[in-house]
Amino acid sequence: MIGQNWITTRFEMLEDWSQRHSFWPFPFGTACCAIEFMSTVSSHYDMSRFGSEVVRFSPRQSDILIVAGTINDKMAPVLKKIYDQMAEPRWVVSMGACACSGGFYRAYHVMQGIDEIIPVDVYVPGCPPSPEGLIYGILQLKEKVARDKDRYRRGSELRRQAVEEERESASSGGILPA
Repeated sequence: MIGQNWITTRFEMLEDWSQRHSFWPFPFGTACCAIEFMSTVSSHYDMSRFGSEVVRFSPRQSDILIVAGTINDKMAPVLKKIYDQMAEPRWVVSMGACACSGGFYRAYHVMQGIDEIIPVDVYVPGCPPSPEGLIYGILQLKEKVARDKDRYRRGSELRRQAVEEERESASSGGILPA
């Protein structure tokens, strides 16, 4: 019959393609960088062209954590908890000088980079970074996911095994690691 098109592929390839082209970001905005994030998802810059249009405000429905702004020591446990609640695979974008390195806040109460508590995949520099910079960071993350897809798959399996081992040791009366 004319008019029917078929595509054959492996499920893993389809899964990888859809994962690269449909990021669901969770914004954790605390300062002026959050305003730049808002302008990035507006109609002028249209981040939906790159598959990141669905902004979720639930960590369980997100796969990218975009940390935009200053993180002080009181917010660090909240940020860590949000990161831990995200499903695998998950990625982190550190947006702005304050999230990347503490910015110009060299004080005891400001974290000197969020990589002290959570792993960061992409750093977007600037004070505040431009919307184009964030879009470039998202595109770099897409390339990283495409390049490291097998590592992420293995990494999530290893983390799942580690969690199961911790649960088994806790149920048998063992001591949980710190």
